[in-house]
Amino acid sequence: MKSLNELFRIGTGPSSSHTMAPHKAAERFLQRHPEAAKYRVTLFGSLAATGRGHMTDQVLIDTFQPRSCEIVWVPEAELPLHPNGMNFEALTSTGDLIGEWEVYSIGGGALQEAGETLSTADVYDLNSMDALLQHSTETGETCWEYVSHCEGAEFSPFLHEVWEMMSASIVRGLEHVGVLPGGLGLGRKAQAFYRKASLYGLDSKRNGLLWAYALAVSEENAAGGVIVTAPTCGASGVLPAVLRYLQESLECHTEDILRALATAGLIGNLVKHNASISGAEVGCQGEIGTACAMAAAAATQLHGGTVRQVEYAAEMGLEHHLGLTCDPVQGLVQIPCIERNAHAASRALSCCHFALLSGGDHKISFDEITLVMKETGQALPSLYRETSGGGIAQAYRQRQ
Repeated sequence: MKSLNELFRIGTGPSSSHTMAPHKAAERFLQRHPEAAKYRVTLFGSLAATGRGHMTDQVLIDTFQPRSCEIVWVPEAELPLHPNGMNFEALTSTGDLIGEWEVYSIGGGALQEAGETLSTADVYDLNSMDALLQHSTETGETCWEYVSHCEGAEFSPFLHEVWEMMSASIVRGLEHVGVLPGGLGLGRKAQAFYRKASLYGLDSKRNGLLWAYALAVSEENAAGGVIVTAPTCGASGVLPAVLRYLQESLECHTEDILRALATAGLIGNLVKHNASISGAEVGCQGEIGTACAMAAAAATQLHGGTVRQVEYAAEMGLEHHLGLTCDPVQGLVQIPCIERNAHAASRALSCCHFALLSGGDHKISFDEITLVMKETGQALPSLYRETSGGGIAQAYRQRQ
């Protein structure tokens, strides 16, 4: 598996697959063909279906400025490797082709081209939770210790930066008010939730704070603010919300949070490696389900859970999002995406508490549920895989 710096990416929203990755691809193509007079980018599948709402066209046009960039939309077709396919063309002033590049946005901001993965070398030799559990039994290493062992001493400053950016996105999201861009007329709710949380009893206060933190990050993402993919932009609010809430309620030291962040990253990495975190490939279960699993694992560790309880919490976080569709209204990362972050944060804590009370024994493993998620996602019709062709997106269109 790859380094966690391939999973936790700092960048601007609203979508890791539809804005961050296309931006990166455009920069690379521009470096390859700086001599071109103009460019053309053909977007396929999900990128074309929801690209306008996800600001794909705008980020491509901005990257190639001052030279022109023509965007061609082909939502009805997919390239062979992944639903998020792109074809870049470098052209002369008369329209002659200089260079061409087919590349894919495979989720979480990562890029891949046929026959070659555009990322760093593998740093993890264990690629399954079963192998990690066996390793823990033999060596006594926890999940975060295994991450530290594989990533090296220089990884700690990176985790510090990730947590600082996550915390900053919560603060900004709690400060900002008003209507989110995109035309849905959706107002920000994070600040109101945060202020009202103190007015109610302990249970309502806990949920109010947790939801406020998740909404804060998700609303920042929807507005194109700076966030951390965890594992994606669309699911970026879950993990920071849970960690911020537990930091306050359990009075955790920063080092504890960073260790929990490492464990969460390992869970996300396992899903990314063995299944997918791409909504265009497996639906929202791959995004919000993985985020819930990551946050549940981190929460269980912060509560003093064993490695097997961490595994169980993560398994439940993913299992109970199976079949979740990705059907954003008007292609915007707002409805139902923002609320899903808040509810997944609550579910992550529930999974944590359930695992702690149970002792960690259960019948279906994390590895098995990861493969089930992949199978379920591949069986979903394309209408429910980030195309805005069906589901909630269709219901919204029909009422207008």
